[in-house]
Amino acid sequence: MSKDLYIICGPCSLESEEHALSLAASLKEITAEAGFNMVFKGSFDKANRTALNSYRGVGIDKGLSILSSVKSKHGLRTITDIHLPEQAEKVAKVVDILQI
Repeated sequence: MSKDLYIICGPCSLESEEHALSLAASLKEITAEAGFNMVFKGSFDKANRTALNSYRGVGIDKGLSILSSVKSKHGLRTITDIHLPEQAEKVAKVVDILQI
């Protein structure tokens, strides 16, 4: 297994803790069998949707709680995207990688 190569995978938008934990377990198993490291990605706010009334996500507090659970229960590194500068510090306390 390459120590340098990571695959980023997860749901486009976080839906629930139960869904994220289940998906993380499956993805961890699949990527380990394939010989890859993985980083779990889930967005708490999909602010870049093309339709104004599309589902945007669970919000920052619930999203960070979900990502924290994925990290602690499955030992996975996590990544999420931010859309506002004031989100950076709060999100950086929970995830390993910030996507801007």
